[in-house]
Amino acid sequence: MIFSKLKFGGAILAISLVSGGVYSAQMKPMVNEAGTEAVRSVVSAYDDGFNNHDAHAIGALFAEEGDFTNMRGSSKHGRKDIEQNYGNLLNGALKTAHRTDTIKNVKFITPDVAEIDADWEMTGTKAADGSDNPPRKGGLDWVVQKLNGKWMIVVFHESEYPK
Repeated sequence: MIFSKLKFGGAILAISLVSGGVYSAQMKPMVNEAGTEAVRSVVSAYDDGFNNHDAHAIGALFAEEGDFTNMRGSSKHGRKDIEQNYGNLLNGALKTAHRTDTIKNVKFITPDVAEIDADWEMTGTKAADGSDNPPRKGGLDWVVQKLNGKWMIVVFHESEYPK
């Protein structure tokens, strides 16, 4: 009786281990260099839009229901509100700003969803009195998703590093 329970238990364990291995292999995203470059190009397009002060170009990078949270915790939801927010910033406080984002890591969660970890640096910002601010630095954490064949920002979080 004990042997039959052990044998049965061992069979379940063996099936579980084999199934787990198959499950893990199936869940591991198959990502190639072209996929990584396509994701990286979203960051490059963002920098181009920002540095050309083109709120529409930035807005077009966001999914229709995308979320944006800036370094102060202010959030916008949806492409239209995000584009309007950038329009206000790029025609106001960030009128002469220039930004460079440096990707540290791209991690694929699935073949169609990736997380981007990057550092940013911004120059050309002005203080309230109109004087030049020193260069600002911070971090980005984005989730991008391939929607209708195009990589789009679905979650955008940024933070500013202490000076």
